[in-house]
Amino acid sequence: MASWSICKNAKLLRSSISTLNANSYDRASIRLICSSCTSRRLRTGLQIHQERDGQRTLFTFPGTSKKKEYQGKKLVGYSMEQMFEVVSDVEHYRDFVPFCQRSLVTLRTPDNLRAELVIGFPPVRESYVSNVKLVKPTMVRAVCTEGKLFNHLVNFWRFNPGLKGNERSCVIDFSVSFEFRSLLHSQLAHLFFNELVRQMEKAFVEEAERRFGKASVKTKLLSTSNAIQAGS
Repeated sequence: MASWSICKNAKLLRSSISTLNANSYDRASIRLICSSCTSRRLRTGLQIHQERDGQRTLFTFPGTSKKKEYQGKKLVGYSMEQMFEVVSDVEHYRDFVPFCQRSLVTLRTPDNLRAELVIGFPPVRESYVSNVKLVKPTMVRAVCTEGKLFNHLVNFWRFNPGLKGNERSCVIDFSVSFEFRSLLHSQLAHLFFNELVRQMEKAFVEEAERRFGKASVKTKLLSTSNAIQAGS
């Protein structure tokens, strides 16, 4: 049997292979970084199914989906211009965006930029190219155009005026839609998608605080929705 355990201190998911042929896997363990994983969810949500035809072993997850989508609206205590500056600063994503290990802008115009990004959270470490459209200070739209990791990836940010009489506030509409090429990556994303999105949204507000000081108002979630679409 394959035994699964949670390391609470490091928050790692590990697979310890005891009796299965180790050659059935690319590696004998899979490690995932997740800042708020719960052992109950992982134990009940993750299964291993072994097929003996040609020593294949398949990972299966209940509720497997191919596409993931999220939409959220928040009031934050920073101006439209300030949040636009943070979100459009793709070159420094490596310094504050979770799991972004490299971010290099290779082309820049007033309205567009092209960037090479590397994301890494074991066992995933992949690069892709993102084309980013900029409309200052109201919109940032990033589309993955090259890479082996995603069939598609679209991040969209829109910044609207916030509280009346408080120019140092704005409402952020954020959406993300993606589909991994790999079925395994899609299955792993199903488990951790909500947490990854939460971390990413939080990272941009925290970066705004680092650059511009304390927020004028407390961040408030106005609406949220996510959708899972079955693969075709």
